[in-house]
Amino acid sequence: MTMLVGFGYDVHRLVPGRPLVLGGVRIPHALGLDGHSDADVILHALMDALLGAAGLGDIGQQFPPSDPAYKGADSLDLLRRVVALLEAEGYRPVNCDITLLAERPKIGPHVGQMRERISGVLGVAPRRVGIKATTNEGMGFVGREEGMAAYAVALIAEA
Repeated sequence: MTMLVGFGYDVHRLVPGRPLVLGGVRIPHALGLDGHSDADVILHALMDALLGAAGLGDIGQQFPPSDPAYKGADSLDLLRRVVALLEAEGYRPVNCDITLLAERPKIGPHVGQMRERISGVLGVAPRRVGIKATTNEGMGFVGREEGMAAYAVALIAEA
């Protein structure tokens, strides 16, 4: 059985007037992430990892920000489309591990719900979805709370 690993990274600026959506969950916070879609850095990094593992480019190629069809898009819906693309190529997700870089808010209370939503789309058990967060100890754009970033690694296998 062929197994392939992909790596993803995403970053978005924090701005007032937008909801904060992370891992498919709306989280109460004074600032939200700016982007063409809902700007969910966790799911965007995950999609790039899945697409990269399958050699299918990245989310900018699959869902161009220049396309008005994706304005305000729900990233869970985009993740469903990525999983469908994988299936069309003969692959299925096996697991993923994601790290969010953010000073605030604390995501611990929301991780269970994120894992449930992501695992439901990927078709894997929630324990196959790792989500954790770290701060930048006040350094850089994350430390100054100007934005958030996420790293993801994903494993896919032949279906």
